[in-house]
Amino acid sequence: MNRKTKSIIGLIGSLIVCLFGSYRLVVEAPYTESLLIVPIAFAVTGFIGIIGNAGNLKKINNNSH
Repeated sequence: MNRKTKSIIGLIGSLIVCLFGSYRLVVEAPYTESLLIVPIAFAVTGFIGIIGNAGNLKKINNNSH
């Protein structure tokens, strides 16, 4: 498996984690206030992963041309 494939899989995984965290944050926000740390953590770490993997994929694409 090459680096580009790993970056794409990581980007998709980070997007899923970010969307799951955002969804749970929207769904659980009106009901519970003490358990919001988990969806916030998922949304933030997923977003950081998206940024990191997108930058890595951009760097790989620029080096291949």
